[in-house]
Amino acid sequence: MMTYAAVAVTVLLTAAGAMALVRIVRGPTTLDRIVATDVLLAIIITGIAAEAAFSRDPTALPVLVVVSLLGITGSVGVARFITREKS
Repeated sequence: MMTYAAVAVTVLLTAAGAMALVRIVRGPTTLDRIVATDVLLAIIITGIAAEAAFSRDPTALPVLVVVSLLGITGSVGVARFITREKS
């Protein structure tokens, strides 16, 4: 039963990642590409967390914390850049 759940999660995360990549490539504006990159980072974090949960291995937690902090820092930096650009 656990393998069915792992396969379902993998398929859904792969589909979500593919859609985010399409938005990164096609996105008509830079802001669309930035948001899609942030979504892709969230999908990667979710994939790492799901793998850690299925394997019951907590060694991926520090990686999750670092990647999450990098994502937050990047989002805040981009938001500040865009607000300065518009004013």
